[in-house]
Amino acid sequence: MFNPARRMQGLTSAIFSEVDELRKKEVAAGNDVITLSIGSPDMAPAAHIIEALKNAVIEPHSYGYTLSKGTPRFLAAVAEWYGKNYNVKLDPETEIHSLMGSQDGLAHIALCFANPGDVVLVPDPGYPIFSAGPSIAGAELYRMPLTAANHYLPDLDSLPENVLRRTKLMIINYPNNPLAATATPEFYQRVVALAHEYQFLVCSDFAYSELVFDGYKPESFLSIPGAREIGIEFNSLSKTYNMAGCRVAFVVGNSQAIAELGRLKSNFDYGIFYPVQQAAVAALTGPQDCVKATADTYRRRRDILVDGLNNAGWPVDRPRASMYIWAPVPAAQLSVDFTIDLLKNTGVAVIPGKAFGQCGEGFVRIALVQPEVRLKEAVHRIQTWFGKLNR
Repeated sequence: MFNPARRMQGLTSAIFSEVDELRKKEVAAGNDVITLSIGSPDMAPAAHIIEALKNAVIEPHSYGYTLSKGTPRFLAAVAEWYGKNYNVKLDPETEIHSLMGSQDGLAHIALCFANPGDVVLVPDPGYPIFSAGPSIAGAELYRMPLTAANHYLPDLDSLPENVLRRTKLMIINYPNNPLAATATPEFYQRVVALAHEYQFLVCSDFAYSELVFDGYKPESFLSIPGAREIGIEFNSLSKTYNMAGCRVAFVVGNSQAIAELGRLKSNFDYGIFYPVQQAAVAALTGPQDCVKATADTYRRRRDILVDGLNNAGWPVDRPRASMYIWAPVPAAQLSVDFTIDLLKNTGVAVIPGKAFGQCGEGFVRIALVQPEVRLKEAVHRIQTWFGKLNR
């Protein structure tokens, strides 16, 4: 009856939906499913964060519009957090803007700077919004393959000159979803130089900055000399403070890019609920032992899964960051087919790598979003299934 707009043609959630429908069927059939597919944290925020939310909710003045930029206290808290954690000094008035989750900003940034026909450089594999946002803007996607041979970093030397001349945005994401890969300062330096040469905006997704292990500490892209002139960085409280459902995040960096995104958002929304911003302030400025505890929890979960799968004959790498395992399909199967077989034979739900781009084929993403006892059970089921296959 209704014809969708052409901009909808590039949007799809088919693989995610397919996996979830299969999961629901297994549950409806009475089977116990261990869900390691969607990366939704299963832990609660720290007590002081919840207390700040509760206190703000009962205040009568908390229910008006906050406007999209963010409250002064929230913006100041972000500036303090970045200065303390990454030695990046930010002006709360011009270099910070609140977001309803980092996906909010990533979805809209191409609308601010890319016209139809302009090029946006996106990682492949990559989180789907990296491609969906530019597609909605009518931009042309140029996919940068991320391969193990290049340490899951884009091969900057292979980017064609004619593409770079038309590029308006480059999207990078480290620590990475879905790959759990990390970047080096040297790589960032090369990105900064390239962006200056061709005058495009770099959008760094830094949402997993605090989920790091084994002494690893990532660099903020904005800490690289010259980055602020050509770059912005997105971060979120979703994973760091287990506030995913609160939809509170921020973008920082280049003042012109921040202003344009803010101008767009002022036409779309009226800001984050005031009590949520108060909870975010408590998270960013309060005790940070909860962040270490969350990271330690994911490290233990990583070790259970990595050790267990390797012992089962499924070789997987041990990542230094994020809440994911990027695992090669251990058979001559497409990633979707293996995901279906894994779910039906073990009751373990993961996401096929193809959901993140063509270069994700041959892999699955496993999210560390279940308690240790459930991960041990998942490993046991997989070991049992592999044992039957190898008889």
